[in-house]
Amino acid sequence: MEAIDRLISGFTRSTVLMKIVWINIGIFVALRLAAIVCVFSGHSGYINVILAQTVELPSQPAVFLTRPWTLITYMFAQYDLWHIVFNMLWLYWFGTMFRMVATSRQMLVLYLYGGLAGAALFLLGYNTLPLFHNAYGSLIGSSAAVIAIVTAVAILMPDFKMHLLLIGGVSVKWIAVATIVLVLIGVTGSNAGGEIAHVGGVLTGALFAVRLRRGHDITAPACSAWDKAAAGISSLTARRSQKSSANYNATYGGTDASATGGLTPEERRELDAILDKIKKSGYTALTPAERDRLFNVSRKIK
Repeated sequence: MEAIDRLISGFTRSTVLMKIVWINIGIFVALRLAAIVCVFSGHSGYINVILAQTVELPSQPAVFLTRPWTLITYMFAQYDLWHIVFNMLWLYWFGTMFRMVATSRQMLVLYLYGGLAGAALFLLGYNTLPLFHNAYGSLIGSSAAVIAIVTAVAILMPDFKMHLLLIGGVSVKWIAVATIVLVLIGVTGSNAGGEIAHVGGVLTGALFAVRLRRGHDITAPACSAWDKAAAGISSLTARRSQKSSANYNATYGGTDASATGGLTPEERRELDAILDKIKKSGYTALTPAERDRLFNVSRKIK
């Protein structure tokens, strides 16, 4: 439990970028563990059912309507080891650079926008292009979402240099160009559907960067909605905390000026100490003398 608590605490304190990375890694590990269980239980092929029914985006609209959550889950899931290694390294490097010119919220929203655009092109391509006539496919991986961030960085800070092993300093724009060229070449390959989704990410990243340069942020509506939701949750939490505090004071006697009128400073200190003990360990942790003291003081307050 302590290890789990540390993981949860570390995740909570991490940046938005690292939260995205850890979610992707966590889902990858969970899927791989599920695959191990399937193998040792004698049903090795069942992992494909798990992938299809829980995380992968199906190409057929009728099937997609029965699994609408896959519109989001697919962009946070990877099953191939090299797939997740490449995507997470690219996300971390370019996400770090993105934070030099924009905010973490903009990065998260752009990640989602890129993934959604990739999903839209994937579904559109499979259901309109002759290449995919009578074909069924599924989409998994964060590539479209990540490449949206890569493209945005390349346009917003094209001359920023990355130092690559055995190559040295290379401008971000050339790395992005090479990545985009590989995507376009891949459209005619065996993973044509996935590469079409990547094109959606490229277009989204380019739109974000070009519009941002002109003073318009396409992520602003989503960021604003995020702020309103966060403010609403914060307000609700505060009201619940105030109600809980009021109930607590009504039950045990509050320590504010209105509730402790008539007590001497020493009695107030004793009452505070008893209430702190109740808060930490519960009423049953009080000794008989402390319970009597609490009862006497409560009567005095009344």
